Amino acid sequence: MVKKYFQDYMPGNVCFGCGNENPEGLQIKSFWEDQKSICTWMPQEKYHGWANLLNGGILATLIDCHCMCTAMAAAYKNEGRDLGSSPEYRYATGTITVKYLKPTSCQKEIRLEAEVTEIKGKKVVMHCNVWSDSEKTAEAQVIAIRVYNSAKTDGNNLFK
Repeated sequence: MVKKYFQDYMPGNVCFGCGNENPEGLQIKSFWEDQKSICTWMPQEKYHGWANLLNGGILATLIDCHCMCTAMAAAYKNEGRDLGSSPEYRYATGTITVKYLKPTSCQKEIRLEAEVTEIKGKKVVMHCNVWSDSEKTAEAQVIAIRVYNSAKTDGNNLFK
């Protein structure tokens, strides 16, 4: 089965973390696996904090971007729509609380697993776990707020 990456359905996305149109960015790819959204990503040396350890800000960016894309995909799913269908939605971070449990290696693939715990109006609440091999290295609570709806032309969109 071919994976549908959420980021492939976000035209014009130049975000550092999740933007397909940012060649200098992290270029993450997120997809559904049962009821969880998954993102796997291999760090590069330039993202070190300390030697061989991932910078905490980069890890927070991975969580943030994975969850914003998950919020968009979850909203479509909740409405019974396919990715890329109209209206188009975009989300921004309302809150993100990251708990760093252990250092995250820069030499191993990272796996993010997010679960949507609530959808209410424009708000999507998620819990995200970060894994390096079989070790959980971080967890986060994230609230995403819809800031763009292509069906709205009344000036209430925060961007575009």
